Amino acid sequence: MTGPAYVIGVDVGGTFTDVFILDEASGRVETAKVPSTRGDQSRGFVEGIGRQVEDFGRIKTVVHGTTVGTNALLERKGARTGIITTEGFRDVLEMRRRDRPTTWGLKGSFAPVVARTDRVEVVERILADGSVLQPVAEKDVRDRAVALAESGCEAVCVFFINGYANNQNEMSAVEAVRSVWPNAYVTAATEILPEIREFERLSTATLNAYLQPVVSSYLDRLETGLHSKGFQGDILIVQSNGGVMSVDTAKCYPVRTALSGPAAGVIAATAIAKAAGFDNIITCDMGGTSFDVSLVAGGEAALAAQTAIDFGMVVRTPMIEITTIGAGGGSIASVDKSGLLQVGPESAGSDPGPVCYGLGSERPTVTDANLVLGRINPDRPIGGKLDRLDVEAARQAIEKHIARPLNLTVEEAAEAVLRLANAKMAGAIRLVSIEKGHDPATFAAMPFGGGGALHTGALIKEVGLGSALVPRFPGVTSALGCVVADMRHDRVQTVNRLLDEVDAPALGREMTAVADQTEALLAGAGVDFAGVDRVFELDMLYLGQTHTVSVAIEIPAGGLTADVIRAAFEEAYREAYGRLLEGIAMRIMNYRIAVVGRRPRLDMAVFAPSGGKAAEACRTGTRKVYAAGRYHEAGVFERLDLGVGAVLAGPALLEQPDTTIFVDPGLQAEVDAFGNLVITASGN
Repeated sequence: MTGPAYVIGVDVGGTFTDVFILDEASGRVETAKVPSTRGDQSRGFVEGIGRQVEDFGRIKTVVHGTTVGTNALLERKGARTGIITTEGFRDVLEMRRRDRPTTWGLKGSFAPVVARTDRVEVVERILADGSVLQPVAEKDVRDRAVALAESGCEAVCVFFINGYANNQNEMSAVEAVRSVWPNAYVTAATEILPEIREFERLSTATLNAYLQPVVSSYLDRLETGLHSKGFQGDILIVQSNGGVMSVDTAKCYPVRTALSGPAAGVIAATAIAKAAGFDNIITCDMGGTSFDVSLVAGGEAALAAQTAIDFGMVVRTPMIEITTIGAGGGSIASVDKSGLLQVGPESAGSDPGPVCYGLGSERPTVTDANLVLGRINPDRPIGGKLDRLDVEAARQAIEKHIARPLNLTVEEAAEAVLRLANAKMAGAIRLVSIEKGHDPATFAAMPFGGGGALHTGALIKEVGLGSALVPRFPGVTSALGCVVADMRHDRVQTVNRLLDEVDAPALGREMTAVADQTEALLAGAGVDFAGVDRVFELDMLYLGQTHTVSVAIEIPAGGLTADVIRAAFEEAYREAYGRLLEGIAMRIMNYRIAVVGRRPRLDMAVFAPSGGKAAEACRTGTRKVYAAGRYHEAGVFERLDLGVGAVLAGPALLEQPDTTIFVDPGLQAEVDAFGNLVITASGN
């Protein structure tokens, strides 16, 4: 038997589990799409791989984009968690910042993930300058920990005020807790985020503890399932920042997986677009439950230092900037009490799924509307779970729940559902582009996920995007992202000093030492890298300001100097605000370090069609498609048989195992050298 050859990416979504398989020995690529298994996603994970791989012993690496942590946060199904904190700071998690669930509303409620009865205090105090005013009594900590465990808490977070300046008390307390806690789920806030601002630090650390039992038990089941099939390779987990980490690291820092799956899609889209010559794209990931949008400018995905997963659930750790709305293929359409059509955010998911699945659902979804309008072939459902989709059941559901209440025909009602869904998606695209100063006409849409390519034309027209780039396998793009993602670790530490007071050479040496320690984590992961990059940044502002700017820093061979820092800050500040504030002192709030282990690049030429055909040779027939208020005769094509340079005009339907692509009337599509489909207005 030959040695390990397969590198496999697996993305588990709310409806489908997507698998991308690269055979490094032959360069062959395989894909699979299977229904996600609710309750235990690891079963669908192993089943999806088993669709294409018989010998699990030949798998070298499995890279996983997971929504286990995301779902636990959104559904508030994490573990019961306790907090041990400084006396007087029991309610930081509940007080938050001065915000409210609905910006303009007078009503709103918020319940933190940790009940007040599970938040306990001990006497200790570190001052803002790091000096110890009151040491912590370890016996008091142990007593509180025992009481929390006996009350039913599965995990605990230790958070002391000003721990970022000196974590001596906090770490003493953590050791005391670990001596009596019944499991390994003990989180130290400063190990998760040693950064100033108590709410963000506590929220991030608490959510880490809240997720630890859930994510750890899932990863344990996943490892067991894979090993039972003979797998002996490495498992890596995609982080929200677009990098990957080891399973052991993921168990310690599960909060870093909060946007794991969507991040993988952005990474893949960026790599595909770069190869195809597109520097500016807007990724549009439409799955069964949600629509995720992210902007990539100049070939780089935007990173946010902080994200709110839901109201009041703040995670301050680097994440790819992704905007999510409830507009997936399974989003349920309805008419509310005021007679207005609504789409989402409630989703039918994979079970029972859309009405056309025939699994018991009675309320129509976006997928049902696409099916009724002829955009989906009922005889080619994706996912392999069904033999055929029930068109008549979908029609009846739309007629009952949408058409009759709105006095429309079934076709008009179905198109109204799609127009509303498209409008919501267009709004999300405008949010990440126009509202941030970007011209959509200079960007290409990158639709992926099982449903993204069905809505591309409408989004091009509605938002004014320049074009669209549809990848070779849109339905498994996030799984591909798992394969191409680099390994990345981020570190942050608060400085909180004026630039004139900072020993710049010492700061440079400290940052370099932390980077050395972080790089050691890469060396221990057992992964082959093509190279290692280091990124140094400072969060800086002028004295008296609240908000910082991110300042990229190069540490010279001769050492860091104040002049280097000052020049870099002025350049970043001028770019952000257009002018400097002369004569005002500068402050360094934090330093940030990212160490990136670059995995060998996947040559996107593996997706290039070999021996492809002209468009007409791939035509399999025609189908009536309802669009813009009337039926059109659309050509139906076998997408994966199209050769490089093949051109076809809309209306057209391109079918493949993982998705269907709809080229709207007035648009045309051309296959590029990498097998992507470039969609533009006819005549462009």
